[in-house]
Amino acid sequence: MSFWQDKKVLITGANGFIGSWLTKELLDRSAQVTTITQRLKGNSNFNLLKLEEKINFVEGNITDYDLIIKILKEFNIDTCFHLAAQSTVQIAEKSIISTFESNIQGTWVLLEALKNCNVKRVIVASSDKVYGNQKELPNHENQRLLGRNPYGASKVCTDIIAQTYAHTYKLPVAITRNANTYGPGDLNLSRLIPSIIVSVLKNEPPIIRSDGTPERDYLYIEDAINAYLTLAENLHRTEVIGESFNFGSGKPTSVLDLFNMIIKLSGKDLTPRIIGEAKNEVDKQYLSITKAEQILGWRPKTNLEEGLKQTMKWYQEKLSNLDI
Repeated sequence: MSFWQDKKVLITGANGFIGSWLTKELLDRSAQVTTITQRLKGNSNFNLLKLEEKINFVEGNITDYDLIIKILKEFNIDTCFHLAAQSTVQIAEKSIISTFESNIQGTWVLLEALKNCNVKRVIVASSDKVYGNQKELPNHENQRLLGRNPYGASKVCTDIIAQTYAHTYKLPVAITRNANTYGPGDLNLSRLIPSIIVSVLKNEPPIIRSDGTPERDYLYIEDAINAYLTLAENLHRTEVIGESFNFGSGKPTSVLDLFNMIIKLSGKDLTPRIIGEAKNEVDKQYLSITKAEQILGWRPKTNLEEGLKQTMKWYQEKLSNLDI
């Protein structure tokens, strides 16, 4: 029997890229899934997967404490994955107040409700952006958190608030710090991989906001979902509760190398438009995954080339029907 069979799971941000695939995987494993979210947009992977009719869907805001309490009691929630957030760096810089309300207030309101309803396991999504600009690479979980732009700072707060609830109130919570997650179903073209793939498939020169040299760590969506589930399944262990875990490939890839890999897979001949206007971005960032390997036995299964191949295949099949 699946660990998740008949588990009653609340996913905040189920309508997002990662949240939609996590929802599908939990349904496939016979969990009962509930979400709280703002009104759905028509163009989303959540809608493409037709998930709304398969779960308990509650329209609302995660800063609404009374509504969250009602959901937890009505659906007898035993597990929560907190993914809801303003996750786009550029939007966060333009809308810092709404970003802080969603990412910081939304976290403490939710965790307070989960604490008061004795939920058994909680996973909070932080980000590799909490590390900011570090002298030592790869980033490891014991480093100071130096995220200083609005998005990074909000995730530092999310991370520390989750640790606070674990250490002060013994809430069984653990934190994910994912690398840049990519794969089929990501319709946010402000993110690098979908923007490059869609441009290439439309025979348009991709726009690279940086100078092409920044290095990042990339995690395929199936590996990300496996990371979330593996972490939740280990929340009975004292060495997991209250801890943050890096999930990534452990290997840096430059923006230009990423572009060249996508071009090679497409078989096309395009040159990127490098505008070099990106500001407040870390030059090099990639993750040590030693802690996840040693404590959780987790490793990514999909290398970057194979992940990009699967991602491009999805866009080739879906692009003509998408309004992007």
